[in-house]
Amino acid sequence: MTGAVKKFAVSMMAVAALTAAGCGSTSVSRVDTNTEVALTDRWNATDSRLVSEEMITDMLSFPWASDYERNNPGKRPTVIIQRIRNKSHEHIAVDTFTNDLKRAVIRSGRADFVVGGDEREDIRGERKEQEFNARADTQVAMGEETGARFAMSGSINSFVDSLKGDRVTSYQIDLKLIDMLTNREVWNGTKKIQKFQEKSSFGF
Repeated sequence: MTGAVKKFAVSMMAVAALTAAGCGSTSVSRVDTNTEVALTDRWNATDSRLVSEEMITDMLSFPWASDYERNNPGKRPTVIIQRIRNKSHEHIAVDTFTNDLKRAVIRSGRADFVVGGDEREDIRGERKEQEFNARADTQVAMGEETGARFAMSGSINSFVDSLKGDRVTSYQIDLKLIDMLTNREVWNGTKKIQKFQEKSSFGF
């Protein structure tokens, strides 16, 4: 192989390497958090936000809310979330969905949330610490918690149907609200989402 041919071969190899590197490169850009970026048919952040907003709007339209306001002038009903179960076929960040529900209720200005579970125990532990370590005029008194009147619970289910590479994934979110004073179920809501994922015509 002559020197000129050898130099040409090396140059072509360098160009090929650069081209291959360019083909494998990726780019990242910021998008508005309210813009849905759906790369798959899986449950995503937009589903969580829209479902929570629609279901809370429906919940507050039921008679329990106006009945409470009428019977307790100047007071808002207090709600606690007991448990939202993920019964779907995939991992879903239930905590994120729960927080979206809380934000939707609080933003409405018609109800208040009280914490429960581990978060409640953490707060109680902090109050106990204050009792022994904080100045008396800055301590948060024990026994002054606001009790929850209504308890919310529910589940997320999913169903998958596929044929020849095409797939339809359906989600059903069921929530209910219980009056803890009377054990009456004052609201029961359902929201369904259906997503169609078509097989790529390129066979990818």
